[in-house]
Amino acid sequence: MTVTADAAPQDVFASVDPPRAVLFDFGGVLTTSVFASFARCSREISGDPDLLLQVVAQDEGASAALVEHECGRIEDEEFEAAVARGLAARGVEVEPAGLIARMQRDLLPDEAMRSVVSQLRERGIAVALVSNSLGRDCYAGHDLEALFDVRVISGTEGVRKPSRELYRIACERLGVAPTEALMIDDLAINVRAAHAMGLGGVVHRRADRTAEQLATLLSLEPGALLETRS
Repeated sequence: MTVTADAAPQDVFASVDPPRAVLFDFGGVLTTSVFASFARCSREISGDPDLLLQVVAQDEGASAALVEHECGRIEDEEFEAAVARGLAARGVEVEPAGLIARMQRDLLPDEAMRSVVSQLRERGIAVALVSNSLGRDCYAGHDLEALFDVRVISGTEGVRKPSRELYRIACERLGVAPTEALMIDDLAINVRAAHAMGLGGVVHRRADRTAEQLATLLSLEPGALLETRS
């Protein structure tokens, strides 16, 4: 399948069957970049924009706590304490309380992507939120209940992406087969995991690019999801 000219081939995957539903990640897709927000927080607390993400991804205690937290098995405070310990082991002392909020402080709604979701729904295409939750307040103020047909959250379901189970749950609740769905995520590992069970998908980089790639996968006219909203 031909996609937009600037798309890396590994970023776009066709579904096995004609798609009837689209699943969307939250942070970094419906919002501004998670990585940029983490980097800003990391620079603020340590002077190193990369340290915080390194701790969350590589520190044994912090990375294990992230999995447990995203699966809803530990609360915010326990995860924050684990990250603070990982930072302390690298010479950076930080108050654990409120660390999740600081990490996500720069996340703002991406209105262009919210418009894409709304336009798909208006066209009769089912839409679901499929998100790994970070913090009890991470979705506050985003009115996701009004935006999506279905919301599948890792902390509620007890399983996190890239587990195929989360995609299966979303498709089942939408009433579509996995082979009839697309997954939009800013992490390639999550899109590829979905594709392994038959979903298509797009690794999200920019709203305009994702909108055009989605239009192609859904056999819509070029620019269909980039229409100016009145």
